Amino acid sequence: MTTQHVSVGGRTIDAGEKQAFRFACSETYHDDELEIPVTVINGESEGPCVFLTAAVHGDELNGVKIIQEVADHYDPEDLHGALVCLHVLNVPGFLAQQRYIPIYDEDLNRSFPGNARTTMAKRLANAIYEEFISKCDFGLDFHTSTRNRTTMYHVRADMRDPAVERLARAFGTSVILDGEGSQGTLRSVACQDGIPTVTVEMGRAHRFQTAHLDRALHCVASALAEHEVLPNQPVSWPGWTRVIARGGEKTWLRAETGGLVEMEWGPHPLVEDGEPLFTISDHFKNDVEVIHAPSTGLVVGVLENAVAYPGHPLCHFVTVDKETADIIRDDIERGVFDVYREGGFQWPEPRWYAHHEHETDSAHAGNTRDTEREDRDD
Repeated sequence: MTTQHVSVGGRTIDAGEKQAFRFACSETYHDDELEIPVTVINGESEGPCVFLTAAVHGDELNGVKIIQEVADHYDPEDLHGALVCLHVLNVPGFLAQQRYIPIYDEDLNRSFPGNARTTMAKRLANAIYEEFISKCDFGLDFHTSTRNRTTMYHVRADMRDPAVERLARAFGTSVILDGEGSQGTLRSVACQDGIPTVTVEMGRAHRFQTAHLDRALHCVASALAEHEVLPNQPVSWPGWTRVIARGGEKTWLRAETGGLVEMEWGPHPLVEDGEPLFTISDHFKNDVEVIHAPSTGLVVGVLENAVAYPGHPLCHFVTVDKETADIIRDDIERGVFDVYREGGFQWPEPRWYAHHEHETDSAHAGNTRDTEREDRDD
């Protein structure tokens, strides 16, 4: 909990103060400092200390823009608690616009909590974790899909942990992928240390996508409202929630033959059982493979490259129950998904309500299915 001071990154930010600075977390082989841009907003009233992180993979830019907007939007008089905004974690990757740390090809998001005496990735992870993450009460880690893919706006969270579940549901996405996360990810390590953290996934690498950004700012406010950082603000409800785990509910659909790939699904996220999703053909159209939906469900993530090798993943597919499918069909009829595919998996705006109780709200619980869990890569 915040008191009069927040001490992170070698600085002390007093209650009622907002500071923007750069934290030197390492150095290059040219002896220049590697500096993480940081904004800390310490509220005038006590409350939780919350971290927001982006670009742990250097080419994932949507989160960078979200944190810029959050840092600009909130002032100390708005908050009961503090926001610790880490605008870019993987500075070398960001500068090179690459997913991993250049030259060494190290994944910063498999390197937490790090080590101050080993590789570049582990040194960066250690400085970030010790100076910032370990001093916070909960956090939001923003990601996009990797290159040549795009992903639906969703959250990844360890739903066995009640505090993480509370944060994931309060963020207000319709789709939640349940799992601890891979070893060395920021969220898995933070959660193990008692710092509830969720990963927010949205859209494509290498760009800002306005539809996702606008929605995410609403969802950040919702999560802060749930934890009384914004005590007078509403918490969002997305209309329905689907918690996805194993048991045949999700799968990667793959190409059995190599060739040219055409998307047949859309423009809406819901596809019906047996509906054609992709067509793969050779240059002469002599060999054609059609990939069909294995059930009624959602296209969560999809290949954007127009060519594929045999075995290449084409689509991350999630089965949905009849009740959820009917809700989505109603939204489709109302036109809220008219530019879904072309808009980068744009999702409709959340509904807003002032109070919620996850355990007792039967209207919400009726559209939610929790099953077995599965680890997910972030």
